[in-house]
Amino acid sequence: QMELFEKSRRKMRYSKGGRKMSSIKAKRRKKAGAGQYILSAILLLYTIFCAMPILLVFIGAVTDEKTLATEGFSYFPSKFSLDGVSSVLKYGKQLFVSYGVTIFVTVAGTALGLFVMSMLAYSLSRRDFRMRSFLSIYILIPMLFSGGQLSSYIIYTSTYHLKDNLLLLILPLCVSTMNIIILRTYVQSSIPEELIDSARIDGAGEYRTFFQIVFPLMKPAMAAVGFMMATAFWNDWQNALLFITSDNKKPLQLLLVNIQKSIETLLSNKNIPTAVLAKMQGMVPQNSATMATVIVVIGPIMIAYPFFQKYFIKGLTVGSVKG
Repeated sequence: QMELFEKSRRKMRYSKGGRKMSSIKAKRRKKAGAGQYILSAILLLYTIFCAMPILLVFIGAVTDEKTLATEGFSYFPSKFSLDGVSSVLKYGKQLFVSYGVTIFVTVAGTALGLFVMSMLAYSLSRRDFRMRSFLSIYILIPMLFSGGQLSSYIIYTSTYHLKDNLLLLILPLCVSTMNIIILRTYVQSSIPEELIDSARIDGAGEYRTFFQIVFPLMKPAMAAVGFMMATAFWNDWQNALLFITSDNKKPLQLLLVNIQKSIETLLSNKNIPTAVLAKMQGMVPQNSATMATVIVVIGPIMIAYPFFQKYFIKGLTVGSVKG
């Protein structure tokens, strides 16, 4: 009987404690001060201000060129037209080829960069690694000093003979000092050393420890770094402008730059009569085509960002809170 009494009393105590905890949580949920509402309103306004330029780009891409010339950019244009979008889509096959090149360079460069930098970050996070100090200083040198664009061009073309090669779109952006620091900080702060030591005690080598234990646990940081790398690869056009000459190797950004230059060259051609050139000012979709090219570039990034947002934020806030 005493045992039954003790059990029933414990159940009552646990139930009361559970009720108290649930009531406390409910009170905390109900309490929403004026500061939270003010902060939410400020963030909502900030979001609207950030979204307005993007919305203006989409509207400008489908606005008539004459309307843009007379009224300027507006959220409520008087006339719509798809001439700017169609002028970009006229490139047809070349546009799809450039899309394929950009996707390949982005995926291959991001995967290769994450693979190399994750291994380097793991090595730099180990205190028993003899070359840790030397490599830490070595990777900081390119972050502080640079040989310049001319020296890079001479080395890539004359020494490595990589002119008109897709490797020149991948290798220069493959490794970044800041990304290595982010990954190293994540390994040091989020992966316990006891876990690595236990793997070594069980007989696992460095490669097995990294690929089977450390590498799977680095997914949040790698997702954040990978998104930043993919954005850099996707938006890169300068290397393509310097090194790529073949049409079947041109990335999307270089193609869009060529589209803009061809429109500007057409409108500034001195061999065209002035009267014809004046008529062409409203017929050639210069501004709307510019907005259409922006949509073509930022569209995939805008679609991919929501899926990586939680990893992006978690990876960037690594090491910001201690305790």
